[in-house]
Amino acid sequence: MKLRQKIIFLAIVPLCLAIAAIALVVRHQAVELGRQQRASIEAAYLASKNAELKHYVDLAIHAVSHLYSTGRSDEAIRNEAKRILADLEFSDDGYFFVYDQNGRNVMHPRQPELVGTAMWDWHDASGSPTIQHLIERANQGGGYERYLWQKPSSKNVAPKLGYVAGLPRWGWVIGTGIYLDDVDAALSEIDNQISGHVHQTMLMIAIIAVLSALAVALSGLLLNISEHRVADAKLRQLAQRVVRSQEDERARLSRDLHDGISQWLVSIKLQIEAALIRLNGTPEQVQAARGAFEKTAGQINGVLAEVRRISHDLRPAILDDLGLAAALEHLCGEWRGTTGADAGTTIHFDAEGDTGPLPDVVNTVLFRVTQEALTNIARHAGATEITVRLHGGKTFVMLQVRDNGAGFNVDQVDDHPRRGIGLRNMQERMEAVGGELALDSSPAGTQVTALVPRHSPFERSHA
Repeated sequence: MKLRQKIIFLAIVPLCLAIAAIALVVRHQAVELGRQQRASIEAAYLASKNAELKHYVDLAIHAVSHLYSTGRSDEAIRNEAKRILADLEFSDDGYFFVYDQNGRNVMHPRQPELVGTAMWDWHDASGSPTIQHLIERANQGGGYERYLWQKPSSKNVAPKLGYVAGLPRWGWVIGTGIYLDDVDAALSEIDNQISGHVHQTMLMIAIIAVLSALAVALSGLLLNISEHRVADAKLRQLAQRVVRSQEDERARLSRDLHDGISQWLVSIKLQIEAALIRLNGTPEQVQAARGAFEKTAGQINGVLAEVRRISHDLRPAILDDLGLAAALEHLCGEWRGTTGADAGTTIHFDAEGDTGPLPDVVNTVLFRVTQEALTNIARHAGATEITVRLHGGKTFVMLQVRDNGAGFNVDQVDDHPRRGIGLRNMQERMEAVGGELALDSSPAGTQVTALVPRHSPFERSHA
């Protein structure tokens, strides 16, 4: 996996994890809120039904209170009371029932077959002794009881909430109830709505997560394409600089060969030809020929020195044989004897710390940076004093080239399209080995500082 792909991956994964965590928290909160809402609705609904049931039973007792208050307990008065209670109803499944203290059914308008049946030991579908509980509630002054009972309208067993009260003198338990299957259906509908809202919320979060991941990936892709274009443009510029540098080096080498070695060789050739002719002449001419040969030998020594100079500029052998410090000291010595002597400039070299061994590429880069800095000083600075300092630390190597010349504006040179090529070359050379180049220039002089880690990325990549 490429670095850019890793960066995009590392951007998408935390985003997805964060959205997933948010989704879990939102889902938990939504479910908890739905549960609380359901409980609140159920409690409010049941509270209203409790009050309603108690009110119904109170009305039923009031309907027979004129009979009960007579003090009579005969069969006739009780039958009249049962008739009145049987006629009372408040919905298709809303009716009143009566049991005696022994659990025998006295009146049941929806299930007359139960009348006269002893149901003390009767249990509902859940195993609860329903009639015993109802009689117990009534004897306690009235109360509510939940149980399972057959619903008249559907003939199915359904949960029921009942309320009972007693007529002690008659030994009756009067009660009524409401079936809770409608309540359960309403609450189930609420549960379904809450579940649907939670599902929609999770779906929206998932869509947002996917769109966010796609946006990050697309942004990374666009950034990758943009960086590729920038990199391609930089590569083209770098290639043009390389070609231009090569052409400049070839032009310089061509000038050196043409203006120096070529002219010397032509002069040597003409002198040798003239001397050969004089060898066949008079003794004076022979003597002149000997002098010409001696002069030619001196010129050949100059040609050899020029060849060594050109070879040294291309790749100094001392850099490979003795290391960077010796090569820089030799470079300063040559500069002192040629350019410095002509300009009246003094140059000092100082090496301290551990300056070796270094990778060949680092040696070459620091040597070329020094060459370029000295060339810029000779062309533009007008300096009278130059100091080249090489310092080797445990983790880095630092090169400083300082002069007391006129200085320059670094920003203007960097912004100019045709100037600062040498500075950019130095910068690119340092970046290639993982180093840094710093420029500090003022009217009091210029200082070039090159800092390279002792174990450069280039060295590790080729280890």
